[in-house]
Amino acid sequence: MSGQAGASRSGAGRGGASKGGRPGAAKKGVTRAGGARTKSGKPRPGTGGKGRAALEGKGPTPPAEMRPGHAAARRSAKPAAAAKPGAAAKPASTRGASASRAPQRLGSSDRSWTGAARPADATTRGAGDAPEFVAGRNPVVESLRAHVPAMALYVGPRAIQDERGSEAVKLAAEAGIAVLEVGPSQLDRLTGGALHQGLALRIRAYDYAHPDDLPKRAEAAGQLPLIVALDSVTDPRNLGAVVRSAAAFGAHGVVVPSRRGAGVTAGAWKSSAGALARLPVARASNLTRTLQNYREEGIFVVGLDGAGDTEIRDLELATAPLVIVVGSEGKGLSRIVAQTCDMLVRIPIAASTESLNAGIAASIALYEVAAVRSRLP
Repeated sequence: MSGQAGASRSGAGRGGASKGGRPGAAKKGVTRAGGARTKSGKPRPGTGGKGRAALEGKGPTPPAEMRPGHAAARRSAKPAAAAKPGAAAKPASTRGASASRAPQRLGSSDRSWTGAARPADATTRGAGDAPEFVAGRNPVVESLRAHVPAMALYVGPRAIQDERGSEAVKLAAEAGIAVLEVGPSQLDRLTGGALHQGLALRIRAYDYAHPDDLPKRAEAAGQLPLIVALDSVTDPRNLGAVVRSAAAFGAHGVVVPSRRGAGVTAGAWKSSAGALARLPVARASNLTRTLQNYREEGIFVVGLDGAGDTEIRDLELATAPLVIVVGSEGKGLSRIVAQTCDMLVRIPIAASTESLNAGIAASIALYEVAAVRSRLP
């Protein structure tokens, strides 16, 4: 009996079969090198109690035709020679042919995930002009007062109890804008987590004109073309102020670059005081090329620059078809745009003032041109 007990204990110590245990079972709390637990039985730091094999990644997701049980895998598993001998192969249907095509990896320059060839004029997803949201009680009410074109007003559960919320609902109803009651989570999603205070206004996407439409607009009115172009002006409020001045002094439109420039947003609508509804804004993919096209059509291009030799009040080209180019505050016109201009003119200001706001500079230049043209017979 003593010999058997000794053999049992020694076998258990070597990892053998102990009394009442299973073969190969180790002592409690003992682990092999590289295991997930320490000798005390606690998980090793950084393992979460899992072994090394369980912590390894599964690798990249295989294509659909290589996943067992997937419809694409079942279709690809059927060989073309599965038909009976001597029988003509069954033509694959259009649906099966399009689904069994191997998808390309994300980021391929010539094909999408469906395997279909990408058209040459395709644009990046999300590159279009999507509607934007104005969030917050005061911004929403101010936008509705300024008659900013909107699609819908989203109201939270308790926003209607507030005075500003009731005013927003009243203004939206009078303007024929749909009023929708939504929950706080949906408002957070629509506004991207902005402080909405229970109110969000969805603005319509602006329909930009083509730069070639602006001279045609002047020709249809029987007037000399007068166009304002903005170079690197990134504040939408400046764009709205320029549009307001351009409409007041008889301009036929404003041109903005599609990149590195302000677009028509809710801020532009408010600062334009409704002028955006009367004066078109054109978007140019290449501002320099657009200015060159204007020059080829016989329209002179004049840039506002503090280093110009001629003052705006002495501009003789004011009586000719004209494009006035306004740069950003501080930096002014870019080098390539300045080289494209036929002439650079300046607005005389005091030496203590470095530069003028883009909206103010455009207003002064437009006023001077309008004053000269008003004296024409």
